Amino acid sequence: MSLNKTVACPLDCYDACEAIIVNGKIRGNKEHFPTNGNLCANFISCNKEDYLKNAYFENKKISLQESLDILISKLKDIEPKNTLFYKGSGNLGVMQSSLKSFFAKYGSILTKGSLCDGGGGHGISLNRQEVINPPIEKLQKADVIIVWGRNFSVTSSHLYELVKDKTFITIDPIKTHIAKNSELHLSLNPKTDYELALLLTRFAYMQDLEDEDFCSKFNSSEDFFELAKSRSVLSYEEATGVSLEDVNRFFEIIENKKVALVLGLGVQKYYEGANITRCIDSFAAFLGLHNDKKHSGVWYLSNSKYGYESQFESNTLNKKEKVTEVDFSKYDLVFIQGANPVVSSPNTQRVIDGLKNTFVVFMGTTYNDTCKYANLIIPSCSFLQKSDVRLSYGHQYKAISNKVQEVNENSISEYDLTKYLFDSFSFDGLKDEDKILEYYINKKVEPYVFDNFEFIDDIEINHLYEEKLDNEFYFITAKKKKNLNSSFKIDNYLYLNPKTGFKNEDNVTLTSKYGKANFIVKLTEDVKENCVLCYAGNKNANYITPYFSDESSSSAMYQEVLVSIDLS
Repeated sequence: MSLNKTVACPLDCYDACEAIIVNGKIRGNKEHFPTNGNLCANFISCNKEDYLKNAYFENKKISLQESLDILISKLKDIEPKNTLFYKGSGNLGVMQSSLKSFFAKYGSILTKGSLCDGGGGHGISLNRQEVINPPIEKLQKADVIIVWGRNFSVTSSHLYELVKDKTFITIDPIKTHIAKNSELHLSLNPKTDYELALLLTRFAYMQDLEDEDFCSKFNSSEDFFELAKSRSVLSYEEATGVSLEDVNRFFEIIENKKVALVLGLGVQKYYEGANITRCIDSFAAFLGLHNDKKHSGVWYLSNSKYGYESQFESNTLNKKEKVTEVDFSKYDLVFIQGANPVVSSPNTQRVIDGLKNTFVVFMGTTYNDTCKYANLIIPSCSFLQKSDVRLSYGHQYKAISNKVQEVNENSISEYDLTKYLFDSFSFDGLKDEDKILEYYINKKVEPYVFDNFEFIDDIEINHLYEEKLDNEFYFITAKKKKNLNSSFKIDNYLYLNPKTGFKNEDNVTLTSKYGKANFIVKLTEDVKENCVLCYAGNKNANYITPYFSDESSSSAMYQEVLVSIDLS
C-alpha cells in the first residue's frame, strides 16, 4: 500500500467521503471538508469486504483470461440487439461509466429510469430545471432543518455532523433516528406528503409567511395557492393524520428563523412520486426557502454530473428498456455491472425467473445474491486498486481516489475491461484513462443559480387510503445504520407496531397483489399502527413490490403497495 494518498469511498450514499493513507492505514481525510477526518460505518465495512478473487464459469473457477475469452466469444456469436447492459450503483466513481460506452457502441439494449431517486428528481426538474443542491455551507447557516422523508442522521452521517447542533423538524411515518432527535415529529400517513405540503401552504399564507418577493418573481405561485385551498383544512388533517395543533407548532418553530429542507426518497416511492415531490418543493418555494437571503434552500439527491461533460461516448440511438420492467428472459445475454437486482429490483420472483432463462455475465467486487444466477463472473478489482473520482449527489465536493494497491491478477478494473473490449472489436473513441481522470479532477464547476421556478398548479393522486381495507397495511421501506442497500449487515425482519396484535418472532406471510413472502416479526413503537416496515436490503421485501414504473420517469414505486398479514 502506498503512503499519503487519498482514496474515495465508492459507495452509493450522500456523503462521498474521502480517506487518506497514513502509514499503511486508512484514515478520514481532514482536508476533505465533508469528511472532516471521520470514517463512517459503511466506509469501514467497505474496507473489510471479502472481495472476489477468482473468475467463475458455470460455478467453476477459471482464470481471468479464460473469462474474457468466454465473454468475447459470446458477444461475437449473439446479435447485439439480443443483449442487455444493466448497470447498478455498487460503485459510483466516474470511471464506472466506461463499460456502458462499449455496450452502447456494440448495440446492446440499455436501461432507463431509476430504482432510487428518479421520480423525485423529475419532479424537482419540472419546478426548477436542474436538480442541484445549494453549497453545503448554506445548510450550516440554517437555524432549523426540516427533514422530510429522510433519515438524515443515518443516511448522511458526515453531513449530519456538520449541522447536528441545529433544531430539527422531522416529517416521516416512521419514528426514525433523526425523528427521535427532533423538536417536532410529524408522523403522517404514507403517501399523504403532498396533502401535508398543501396544508402547510395554507397555514403559511394565513400566518403571513409567504415569501412575496420570490413568489411575485415567479407568478405561477397564485395557481399553486389556489390548489392548496381547493380543499378544507379539516380534510387535510383527516387524510394526513397530522393534527392542526402540530401544524401550528411547526410554524412556531420556524417563524423568524433561517430554514432549510432536507428531502429524502421516501416521499417519491409512489406512482405519482414526481408530482408529490414537486408539491413539497413548491411549498418550500412559497415559504421562501429558495431565497438564500432569507433561508438555506432545499436538498435532495443532486445531479452530481452537473457542469461536467461525459468523457465516454454514448450511442443515443440505443433502444432502452425501463429498469423496473426489465424481463431478463427476453435476452440471449445480460451483462450486469455492480448491481444486485435479485434483492434490489422490484418483484424478486420475476427477476429470478428471468435470470434463470438467459446467459448472465456478472461483473462486480463481491459475491452477492445475483451471482447465484450468473453463468460467468468477472471479478472487478477493489476501489483501492484503481484510480477514480467520486462526484457527490449530497454536496459540491469531489473526492479523489488513487490506486494504492496492486491489482489482483485475477481481477480487472472496469476501464481496463472496456479497453480490452474496444480492442477486441476494433472500436475507436475510448479516451486515455489518465486524460479522463485529469478532466474530472481539474474541472471547476460554477454553482447553479436557477432563474425560473414553475409552481405546480394541478395534481391528481390515487389515494392509497381510499383503497386500503381494514385488515391491510401501508408498506414502508427505509435505510438503516450499518447497511447500505443490499450490502453489509442486512436486516430481514418485518417491523410492526405492538398494537397490531402480533408478537415478537411470529412467522408471518405478507401478501400484496404482486406477490407474497415470509418474515419474522419484530415489534417496535417506532412504526405507525397502520404500517409495516422493511429495511433496505431485506431479501424478501421485493417479492411483494410492483415491477411497473411510475407515471412520468420510468422509475420504481416500491411503496405503492398495500399488504395483508397472516400467521404462517
